[in-house]
Amino acid sequence: MASTSIGQQLVEYFKGANEELRKVVWPTKNETIRSTIAVIAFSLAAAALFWVLDLVFNFGLSALLTK
Repeated sequence: MASTSIGQQLVEYFKGANEELRKVVWPTKNETIRSTIAVIAFSLAAAALFWVLDLVFNFGLSALLTK
């Protein structure tokens, strides 16, 4: 099939990758949903925190520059 050294190495690489993929324990649907909800919740919390910090710094900077 692969007649060159590079071709043989490529075939071996993909065989090894396929073997490793068979060993992977994939998350269940429930685990995936819970993880997704957690990521979205933390992202929204971080966005809210940065929004509040932006408002505070904007207010403080405006107060300093207008006096």
